[in-house]
Amino acid sequence: MKIPVFVSAPTDLNPIQEKSRKLIINQLNALQLEPRALGRGDYPAELPLREVYNIARHCAGGIILGFIQFETRAGKWKRGTPKEKAQSGVVAFPTPWNHLEAGILFGLRLPLLIFREPNVTGGVFDQGVTDVFVHPAPVPPLEPAKEEALQQVFLKSASKVREIYYSY
Repeated sequence: MKIPVFVSAPTDLNPIQEKSRKLIINQLNALQLEPRALGRGDYPAELPLREVYNIARHCAGGIILGFIQFETRAGKWKRGTPKEKAQSGVVAFPTPWNHLEAGILFGLRLPLLIFREPNVTGGVFDQGVTDVFVHPAPVPPLEPAKEEALQQVFLKSASKVREIYYSY
């Protein structure tokens, strides 16, 4: 029997993002962990946010995939305040559901593994917001050293997930 792990990711992904997601799902499957996600195998019977909670509370860990859903090069931060600042360079935003789902998983005290694409910042993707390291999203094909490093990250996370699962 596989151990359920909640995976937060947008439903609509570009081909590179989908390859990255599949690489992560393959890592889970190799470790006998079952990816669970709203809109990918689990569909809401109730309000979507309540359904996320219902799925997450039956999981022993969570993965947050911060894939770019919107990006811009222009805009203002903190408009109308003394700290107003013009945006310079690319800034990217993930789906807001990443933050909601991460908050639910964090509130349930489940171990988290967080990945993000370049330029994705804010909320759970800022270093030091949670007690976990924010990893760059893997882009296949991986060179052997990066593949080994990714496997080590998943092995460490899987041990925490198993600890939670078997403590029930």
